[in-house]
Amino acid sequence: MTLTFHKRAEGPQVAYLFPGQGAQAVGMGKQLYDASPGAREVFNEVDDALGRSLTKVLFEGPEDELRQTINAQPGIMAVSLACVKAMEENLDPKEMPQPVMMAGHSLGEYTALAVAGVLDVSETARLVHMRGSLMQEACDQNPGTMAAVIGLDQMSLEEVARETGVWVSNVNTAEQIVISGEPLGIARAMDLASARGAKKVIQLRVGGAFHSGLMEPARAGLVEAIESLEFKDPEIPIIGNCTGQPLTTAESVKQELVAQICSCVQWKDSVRYMVGSGVSQFVEFGPAGVLSGLIKRIDRSVQAVTLSDPASIQKLAEAAA
Repeated sequence: MTLTFHKRAEGPQVAYLFPGQGAQAVGMGKQLYDASPGAREVFNEVDDALGRSLTKVLFEGPEDELRQTINAQPGIMAVSLACVKAMEENLDPKEMPQPVMMAGHSLGEYTALAVAGVLDVSETARLVHMRGSLMQEACDQNPGTMAAVIGLDQMSLEEVARETGVWVSNVNTAEQIVISGEPLGIARAMDLASARGAKKVIQLRVGGAFHSGLMEPARAGLVEAIESLEFKDPEIPIIGNCTGQPLTTAESVKQELVAQICSCVQWKDSVRYMVGSGVSQFVEFGPAGVLSGLIKRIDRSVQAVTLSDPASIQKLAEAAA
């Protein structure tokens, strides 16, 4: 869907969105790198911050290497930030969709830190890399998996989770909820969810049980990494994954990032908060358009568009002209 842009004073309010792990694909960001000096600068800065050529993995693969947490997470972050920079190059500042708030899904919350001025790009890249490394270590220590459950209400699924020893880890929409846990517990939970009326249960191709108690080994290292950086107050409120409420101070952002590692992503509540606060247009930056799809399932009265490459950014510029 194409957004109809207006000046903020007289038009709809806009929120920026940033996707999480799972949106990656070999080749993502290559067209942005070739077409946009600003995007190229982002990719180069991330490479320098990590001390390796992440862009080579993004653009050339192989897919198995890109899927690794330590590559997928900073890679998606880099592509999202490159999209923001490319948009800024292609739109007149007066026509730019200026956000009144923003939100990111899991990893995407870290991308929001750079856009909201909490950290710079290099600091964000290093923090995301550390988060990915800590999560991988936690996965090795506590092997787990995840499953998406379609068409079973949250209360029923929470009962299933209690009975099987797993966790509700993502409430994406009223109809799409993700659970995390040990493989045997997830298998039992999938069977039980189906027996209780779920339309579909899908085991996800992930390396661990993210946003669950099995990630607890990552917490201490993440606290240390966060405390080593100088966080600034967000220039634009970030709607937190754990609470679905705005984060407006550096301290509240830190607390959110630590809590998020083991806590459920309340995406449905986050979107409903933004819509209830007056947001009617969402701009997602990054590959795949997953969040735009979820937005449409949460509230059909709002608009959402995904910027992922030069062609989508050009469409946005034409709509804004």
